Amino acid sequence: MALGLGLGLVLGFALNITYPSEFSFYITMALLASMDSLLGAARSYMEGKYNNPIFISGFLTNAILAAALVYLGDRLGVPLYYAVIFVFGGRLFQNLAVIRRILIERYFVKKSTDDHMK
Repeated sequence: MALGLGLGLVLGFALNITYPSEFSFYITMALLASMDSLLGAARSYMEGKYNNPIFISGFLTNAILAAALVYLGDRLGVPLYYAVIFVFGGRLFQNLAVIRRILIERYFVKKSTDDHMK
């Protein structure tokens, strides 16, 4: 996962790919949904529940859903992008909180085990 992320970042900065500014809002919302999928994958990996097909399908589905909601809201004149920000933003913070707890528990459990062995 980290290798793919690193490769994507290198290619993104190395290639001169541009897009019309009208798409920037759609891309921003799709990136928010994609970041949620990445943190969800990290969380499930740390919990020992990671499944690659579920990650890939969730990644694509979340990005497409976010862009579709923004597009539909734009066409209807309703700010549906708030739903995208609320749902995926909330899940980002929730996943980050769980990851933080897992790391803290692993650190303190390891530290207390190391202290008892001395």
